[in-house]
Amino acid sequence: MTLDVDTIAAVSTAPGLGAIAVVRVSGPEATSVALRLLPGLERMPDPRYATLAEIRDPDDGSVIDRAIVTYFAAPESYTGEDVVEFSCHGGWLVPPLALDACLRAGAREAEPGEFTRRAYLRGKLDLVQAEAVSDLIEARSRALHLAALGQLEQGLSGRISGLREGLVRLEALLAHHIDFPEEDDAPVPLDEIVSEATDLAQRIDRLLATAPEGELLREGALAVLAGRPNAGKSSLYNALLGQERAIVTEEPGTTRDALEAFVQVGGFPFRLVDTAGLRETDRQVERLGIDVAKRYLRDADVVLLCVPADEEISDSDRRFLEQLEAPVLMLRTKSDLQNDSPERRSPAHVAAVIDVSVQSGDGLDELRGALPELAYSALLHVGAEVPVITRRRHALALATARAEVELFRDALEAGLPPEVASTHLRPAETALEEVLGVISVEDVLDVVFREFCVGK
Repeated sequence: MTLDVDTIAAVSTAPGLGAIAVVRVSGPEATSVALRLLPGLERMPDPRYATLAEIRDPDDGSVIDRAIVTYFAAPESYTGEDVVEFSCHGGWLVPPLALDACLRAGAREAEPGEFTRRAYLRGKLDLVQAEAVSDLIEARSRALHLAALGQLEQGLSGRISGLREGLVRLEALLAHHIDFPEEDDAPVPLDEIVSEATDLAQRIDRLLATAPEGELLREGALAVLAGRPNAGKSSLYNALLGQERAIVTEEPGTTRDALEAFVQVGGFPFRLVDTAGLRETDRQVERLGIDVAKRYLRDADVVLLCVPADEEISDSDRRFLEQLEAPVLMLRTKSDLQNDSPERRSPAHVAAVIDVSVQSGDGLDELRGALPELAYSALLHVGAEVPVITRRRHALALATARAEVELFRDALEAGLPPEVASTHLRPAETALEEVLGVISVEDVLDVVFREFCVGK
């Protein structure tokens, strides 16, 4: 692809009050732009040495700020180009003034993700690593943070490259077999090639197994609190969040709408939702809240069914359980009010029953341990050596490669000529190459980098 030849600039730190903000300039004229703002310097500082200098307006010479200037010479920089970073004072005024000065000195304002896009185009990162940068910035849970770090260190890239090498090996084995048609026993038996294809498909399957839950790491698994009115849902919601978000009263039907908040449980991200109590009602507002609750329940990854410990499980609760597709934790709430130990039998469609008390704190740790087991069981048990697929783009490409490998194997087993079967290997390679960005498709890059923040 054509490399950019202009020079870009952006504020690379979040807007708002802060001690420091970073204004980044990258491109062939980065040093020229910087020196127009640094009349006190005759030349750029040595690469990677921080230098205190005044940033001045390139037109009238007025002082904008005193900043730390750091120069990164190409190709030893993030983008692979000459890069200059100004570490100036933060706040609402100084960073945009410094950026405006860079633009008037000859730079162009960067688009979202343009610095990382240039790093990819100059071979500093592959496409998986570039996406990992975005995940690392956006991570709100330890699990996504670790997955992004693994991808940034080429854990996933290395695994996909290994799969691609496996396809190349299959092509080589097949070519070796085809080159000796007159021999009674070909140098490479077809059975061996079929076995290699089966092994390759299984390796792809192990990666794909992480995809459904890996994608949840970016948005958070949807955990929905459900149950009859006054079952303790809102109290439990507040306890899991660690703050008073939901109104709690003795009056049934207090929650009229769904409340959603992000919470990290056991290092994994969850979107925790408190819903209106499920019951028949003539009150229109409450009925609308119940409709909203049912919509959340249809999309839930985990359902937390709250049943007070001093009440029996009703027929309506059992019918409700039968309608759910998501795994269910039954929470016997208000267990501190129960003198006798409640029955521990787990009803049908329930993964586990946990006694909880918001007042005493009993059962909350057990609940926090059970939630990741239900929503992220594949990631918890897949093993640290298997990278996590966190993006749908990766999953779709791997599924395509997996399907083509299976078609190749089936064609050989069906007795089709090896030359015909081999037509499935190149599409499989192409799918894996698109993940890494070996094949650069412009619209794919546009989709990837438009999700980035400006300045990265």
